[in-house]
Amino acid sequence: MESVKLTEYSHGAGCGCKISPALLDEILRSARSKADHPSLLVGNDTKDDAAAYDLGDGRSLLSTTDFFMPIVDDPFTFGKIAATNAISDIYAMGGTPLMAISIFGWPIDKLPAEVGREVIEGGRSVCEEAGIPLAGGHSIDSPEPIFGLAVSGIVKNEHLVRNDRAESGCYIYLTKPLGIGILTTAQKRKIIAEGDIEPAIEAMTTLNRAGAAFASLKGVVAMTDITGFGLLGHLCEICEASGVSARVYSRKVPLLPNVKKYRDLGAIPGGTVKNFKSYGHKISPLSKETRDILCDAQTSGGLLVVVKKEKSAAFEEVAGRFVTALEPIGETIPLREPLIEVE
Repeated sequence: MESVKLTEYSHGAGCGCKISPALLDEILRSARSKADHPSLLVGNDTKDDAAAYDLGDGRSLLSTTDFFMPIVDDPFTFGKIAATNAISDIYAMGGTPLMAISIFGWPIDKLPAEVGREVIEGGRSVCEEAGIPLAGGHSIDSPEPIFGLAVSGIVKNEHLVRNDRAESGCYIYLTKPLGIGILTTAQKRKIIAEGDIEPAIEAMTTLNRAGAAFASLKGVVAMTDITGFGLLGHLCEICEASGVSARVYSRKVPLLPNVKKYRDLGAIPGGTVKNFKSYGHKISPLSKETRDILCDAQTSGGLLVVVKKEKSAAFEEVAGRFVTALEPIGETIPLREPLIEVE
């Protein structure tokens, strides 16, 4: 079979294809549903990662879905990234995934079926790594290739971690380095050097299993994962839902190798520009260089975790079992304007 470059068949890449935060707010303005269903502990009111439905036995069912167009050329790797990204929403709520079903769109007149099969097999391999079945799915003939998962999970109600429980005076941690959007854009524009995309692929295909472990720690008060809205966008969601502000130490934010090099070459995702237009007015003044990184549209990014300062040592010890040593990238502060200060 002749080599296929999947990114040539999509107008966007990964979570950079997401609708901008401002436009999404407009679309969902009348779609708030939690008040009509008392057992729905988490709906879309607070823009959390997954819905949570109280089963009445001390546990909640978690449900989420995520899909996008190719972010890399290799079909198997694309499937792995899309699956890892979708399952992450369950971990970000403190839960354990149970099963997944696939969402698959394929341009049957442009790409052979065997390439599509590789995409699904990549997704299946990640489900197996997470210990869950890929139990079925739905497919359509679409103009561009699309793949993702709808994932169900379970969590004890006492361990359910939401994005609206942050408190002032906590540390903020990030479990994966930023720069995925910049590096994948450099690849799409064919300006990336050999070997430079691999750290991004490794990050995107690493499951955020640490979230389930963090959920049992008393000091963890809020958590989300970083995807298409970038670090500052998802931090805005936590702050607005919780009624706090945040201070980010930009020099402490971890970056993937060579991110600054490709930023300087202009490899900025379109989603990053849309991000800043949507929430830039909520952020203190910052340089374009800092903006390009902190608003970088991530795909299958890390967990953003808010931890009480007095419990930070215990959190860092547990985090060390899953990722390299972490240090705070910021802190929460009393609500003020601007919503987020960047130093």
